[in-house]
Amino acid sequence: MPKRAAERPVELRPEHGERPGRLTREKISAAALAIADEEGFEALSMRRIAARLGAAPMSLYYYLHTKADLVALMDDALMGEALVPQGELPREWREAISAIARRTRDVFARHPWALLSMQGAPPGPNAMRHFEQSLEALEAAPMSLEDKLALLQLVDDFVFGHSLRTVEAKLWFRDSSLVRSAEARAQQLFETGAFPRTAALFSRENSRDTARHRQWLTQDWFERSLAAVLDGAVQRRSRASRGERRPTSRNRTP
Repeated sequence: MPKRAAERPVELRPEHGERPGRLTREKISAAALAIADEEGFEALSMRRIAARLGAAPMSLYYYLHTKADLVALMDDALMGEALVPQGELPREWREAISAIARRTRDVFARHPWALLSMQGAPPGPNAMRHFEQSLEALEAAPMSLEDKLALLQLVDDFVFGHSLRTVEAKLWFRDSSLVRSAEARAQQLFETGAFPRTAALFSRENSRDTARHRQWLTQDWFERSLAAVLDGAVQRRSRASRGERRPTSRNRTP
């Protein structure tokens, strides 16, 4: 038997002509995002989306075929939010890649469930536009294509890690009983004497500095860390242009 041709991505399939009050894939994905934001990704179902849109559940299958199609549409909508608007991408490469990083961070801040629930979603048109825009941002950067791709990966990893840790911190500090329990447990561990440096850091004498450090993490950590990532890329390129070898544990000077 001949193999069945792979179905085209949902974003590329022809959409039925729009009439007043008629559903569209954009309306369906917007409703799905709203439900996930309010109730969590696990609350999503065709029935819940249809109810929010005032439509019959089966009518949604006229626009998409499977749950995977829905996830693809949602991911594409999220990637659309990450795009820097047309004409607003800065010309200088550091400013440009920083603008993209901030928009991506803001998407995760608005939709924290997407950090895990959208993993494995197939790349759609807006994901391609995001990558295209990232290449555009680094077009004038004085580095090789290999280094540009490595930097994009590094920035993506940083943004994802920052976003994940921010979500975890918000969930943690939302419950004061959890914080008190953790502090009491930490104090018991400090009293064993096995963690002198950590105990000293969180001692009452250093409490003001610790509070200031927490405030720095909250307010400035993203910008300072992103700048450090980009500084590292510049320094690596500068060493390469001078023909210097990357420092290793064997050739570092004492």
